[in-house]
Amino acid sequence: MNKLTRGVLKALLYPVFWRYVSMPGKSFKGRPGSFTSDENSLQAGLEAHIRSLSETIGIRHHNLGETLSTSAAYIVSAFEKLGFTPRLERFEFQGIPMHNVEVIIPGRNRASEWVVVGAHYDTVPTTPGADDNASGVAGMLELARRLKDTKPDRTICLVAYANEEHNGGKWENMGSYAHARGLKEKGVNVIGMISLEMLGYFDEAEGSQKYPFPFNLFYPTRGNFIGFVANTMSADFVRQCLATFRKTARVPSEAVAAPERFRDIARSDHWAFWQHGYPAFMVTDTSNFRNPHVHLMTDTIDTLNMAAMTQVMVGIEAVVTDLANPK
Repeated sequence: MNKLTRGVLKALLYPVFWRYVSMPGKSFKGRPGSFTSDENSLQAGLEAHIRSLSETIGIRHHNLGETLSTSAAYIVSAFEKLGFTPRLERFEFQGIPMHNVEVIIPGRNRASEWVVVGAHYDTVPTTPGADDNASGVAGMLELARRLKDTKPDRTICLVAYANEEHNGGKWENMGSYAHARGLKEKGVNVIGMISLEMLGYFDEAEGSQKYPFPFNLFYPTRGNFIGFVANTMSADFVRQCLATFRKTARVPSEAVAAPERFRDIARSDHWAFWQHGYPAFMVTDTSNFRNPHVHLMTDTIDTLNMAAMTQVMVGIEAVVTDLANPK
């Protein structure tokens, strides 16, 4: 598509799509600069968790010995070292028991209102999954470390999910679906859910970022940003969170709140919360629209930009803190 055609199509379609792509604040530009000692500590923690999951454990799949349960045990241990008492939520897939791992930071004044942050710890059987999704689990565990001694007004729920990959079966087989269903059955007021799904692959090269039509008309062609992906029901939620993120994180960011008929916006654990009426969005480096290593043995930590991922988590921490302490 040449520039003229692209420009004409964008002009014609923008009035239709502006409500999906128009977002508050400005994406970060420039270089992130030197890290503080606190940011260096965060990066070291992220890297340690990614190496443990993707290198020490490796492929995390229920058909490969005990790798899935070993991963769950690692996450349980990481939470316990922080002083949490994790809850294992059991569900079954094809007769195989699986577990979500959940911890709670109880709210003080508005404890019945929950902010949920989740990431899946399983992989398909062809990858060590450093980006997909050791990066998301590492982010969630570091978030737990940094928030564990806070006293939020709202309850913060941090959870690692099994079976997000669901082996090509029904999406309802995902651990996040079991979790969202359980929260709904208990009458939990989830004010919003954030799914951490692939946080570490960035590429400055022109043309490194792809999209399905027509979103290719509205977003950058360099894969150097983190994406916030929501449905239209979650538009207010994602816009609020992006505004906070852009005030804090020194990494470029883009967002969309589109109808669910665009199936690519639903490809992670946030989808399960949509099915139960909860607002939710995915934080992502856009997976196979950018990362050529998705679901391959080459999805290793050496392909990740740990400095950019650290800034993503600086921003997400600010987002969760803001959500948990409403003004």
